[in-house]
Amino acid sequence: MPAKTAVILTNLGTPDTLELSSVKRFLKEFLSDPLVVRLPRLFWLPLLYGVILPLRSPKTLQAYSRVWGTDGSPLMAYANKQREALQQKLLEHAHVELAMRYGNPSFVSVLRLLRDAGVDKLVVLPLYPQYSVTTTATSYKHLLNAMKELDYAPKIEFIGYYPDHPAYIAALAESIREHRQPGERHLLMSFHGLPQANVDRGDPYQRQCEQTARLLADSLALKDSDWSIGYQSRFGKQTWIQPYTSDVLQQLVSRDIRTVDVVCPGFSADCLETLDEIKVEYRHEFIQLGGEELDYIPALNDRDAHIEMMRQLVDPYLSNG
Repeated sequence: MPAKTAVILTNLGTPDTLELSSVKRFLKEFLSDPLVVRLPRLFWLPLLYGVILPLRSPKTLQAYSRVWGTDGSPLMAYANKQREALQQKLLEHAHVELAMRYGNPSFVSVLRLLRDAGVDKLVVLPLYPQYSVTTTATSYKHLLNAMKELDYAPKIEFIGYYPDHPAYIAALAESIREHRQPGERHLLMSFHGLPQANVDRGDPYQRQCEQTARLLADSLALKDSDWSIGYQSRFGKQTWIQPYTSDVLQQLVSRDIRTVDVVCPGFSADCLETLDEIKVEYRHEFIQLGGEELDYIPALNDRDAHIEMMRQLVDPYLSNG
């Protein structure tokens, strides 16, 4: 490892195997994060261990079984391809590693490798285009905690968000144009949801999602009636940011819009929320409501335009010093 600078790509993470124990372990780590579930620990942890994990883990395992491939979890498979592709672009300028916020490869294991190799500068790129405390901030906090645990103090450049980066918008627009003809179908941009209370506390996530959606619609020259925005993946009884993707689909049917393309600009790689929630659950829901076709446009994954965007994001930080 000749380079003294390393780029760390990071994403949410995934279970290691298609086994109940692995899924339960992953959910436990994820839902125990106080930046993800901001409820009093004395209330939340007994509920998590006693009710949610026993009930949610088998259902989540079934969902993963529908998307699991020969190379494992789709998120991990695409993350590895992204890492390899970015390494090819950077060559000797930096070593590229992958660390997941939850699960493996862990931040501690990756940072130990880099520390022992003498890497003294890290450029960290969380693959969350829109910033949220529940994703980007918890990754940063976890990074600092891992460095402290390892007594490792390299220089850090942390890229917190890129909702309006021209290369990101262009890559999304390119992928959508390849999939559909302009004006052929209604375009629904579905982002991961977030509790409304988080936004009320100042989380900029929803504002940045709307910024991305507007820039993408403008890039595609869409009229306001040609596209919609929605938020998916909510759970629990609290109010989440709206409109909910399920409500948007119902409204589209009421407008006699029967064919829809769905893109998920906030997901940098296909995963359970896109391949199962959108392609299976929401497609079924749309047909049940009276719709005719719902097609999912794949995430950017390891498309060359996406990898080139990553290169553009990290390149300014790769010079010496």
